[in-house]
Amino acid sequence: MPGKRREAVAEQNVPTHATDTMAYQVATDVRALRAFVSAGALARGLSAERVELLTLAVSELATNTLQHTTGGGWVRLWAESGQLFCDVVDHGPARAFGRSMPAADSVRGRGLAIVEQICDEVAVLTGPGETVVRIRLSL
Repeated sequence: MPGKRREAVAEQNVPTHATDTMAYQVATDVRALRAFVSAGALARGLSAERVELLTLAVSELATNTLQHTTGGGWVRLWAESGQLFCDVVDHGPARAFGRSMPAADSVRGRGLAIVEQICDEVAVLTGPGETVVRIRLSL
């Protein structure tokens, strides 16, 4: 079930509903980030199977942040209108989505392709000094 993609949205829409937020700075923070996302998604009614997908997507995005940007990032999680949203925010450049899955013998390059395949929608939002990858999954 490939996700729909929207690239480089000019404006960043900040969620109006209550959000949970967690920052991450180093690779050892990713384990706690996975637990944070899993618990928050379950509490908002996402099925256990979909929680695993969301956790994988966030883990891939956070790892991408840590490998390709400086300063770490943060995650916002909220639900509205039967949808679960998760923003992965950092100070890096906008991500290029829409690539095909790399060959099986490739060492790198699968993270963003995986995110697109397992989320219902992926959007890249840019603002002054930050990039947001917003992922959505139906509850």
